[in-house]
Amino acid sequence: MKIRIKLLAIVFLFFSLLSCKQQKKDTKQPETMVEKPQKTENIELLAGTYTDSMSKGIYKLFFNPVNGTLENKGLVAETVSPSYLDISKNQEYVYAVNESNPGQVSSFKWNNDHTLLEPVSQQPADGAHPCFVELNKEENMLAVANYTSGNVVIYKIDQNGQILPSPQNKKHEGNGPVLPNQESAHAHCSKFSEDGKFIYIADLGIDKIISYPIDENGNPGGMQTALDLDKGDGPRHFVFHPSKEIVFIINELSGSVVSARVNNQTGIFERIDKKSTLPDDYTGNNACADIHITSNGKFLYASNRGHNSIAVFKVNDNGMLERIGNEPVQGDWPRNFTLSPDEKFLLVANQNTNNITVFTINPDTGLLTYTGNQAEVSKPVCLKF
Repeated sequence: MKIRIKLLAIVFLFFSLLSCKQQKKDTKQPETMVEKPQKTENIELLAGTYTDSMSKGIYKLFFNPVNGTLENKGLVAETVSPSYLDISKNQEYVYAVNESNPGQVSSFKWNNDHTLLEPVSQQPADGAHPCFVELNKEENMLAVANYTSGNVVIYKIDQNGQILPSPQNKKHEGNGPVLPNQESAHAHCSKFSEDGKFIYIADLGIDKIISYPIDENGNPGGMQTALDLDKGDGPRHFVFHPSKEIVFIINELSGSVVSARVNNQTGIFERIDKKSTLPDDYTGNNACADIHITSNGKFLYASNRGHNSIAVFKVNDNGMLERIGNEPVQGDWPRNFTLSPDEKFLLVANQNTNNITVFTINPDTGLLTYTGNQAEVSKPVCLKF
């Protein structure tokens, strides 16, 4: 009997000790959890350049969309003066003008690990110094504006990114009062309408926006004047409002932006407003270049070469413009700029100082603030995400 009691006591003691040990383990304070910073995927940015100096073609940069840092990853395509680029919607194909005389237009495809752009095709631009290239929405047509020869060339594109031969060629004639810039026609921008019914051309030499209707087979019809600008304006680029039938045109020679209503049935524009891109007290030389609008249609940006600034405009619902500031670009000769995909940043390609600078965008005011971030690229003149 005593032995049985001793055994029961030993068993009880064993389980009591085990229970206490488990309780102690369960009541142990958990270790402090340290949140690891989320890994941010860099975004690829392509820079088109002039190759008359140190540059050899198209360069890839990594952009951090959180802190706005920028890193040059080097040459991805060796090609002559790819001064303007367009990228397919699937990000696999890149199209570039080769701004030379005679000019060419080239297409490339990314290799498997996105380290090189491999050549796909190249065609003559049928003109001199092509300076703009754009795909239509269906990505089966490509339009190229030739500056010196004053013509636009429209190519067919196949599903493998091949630029097909025998394009449609439309030549402009005329001149303007500002010499030597307007001694002849100078096509500078070629854009398709959203519905694909028209192609619009900004011709700097003749102070006009030209439109061509596009038929169901992709062939351009007869030329018509979509809008006459003021003499000596020198229209260079334009951008469409994201939700309204309004277009905004930047004038290189007069340092101004014009807004106009768009008639999508006729291809004709009707002027709304015109505002200077410069402060009232500025008297130096200037040549406007690029223009972009936010996806909500509230803010418009325009680059000044000479004043070396980005002009910031507030866009009213009726298309009227209010210039609310000019931000120095931290470089010289801002030929081209772009908004980041989330529109939190604006990046500027400064041609003469060989740098790309990064600014934050205030979502409430539209105003810009320099981040201190920049990257070195020789003769950058086009930026595309």
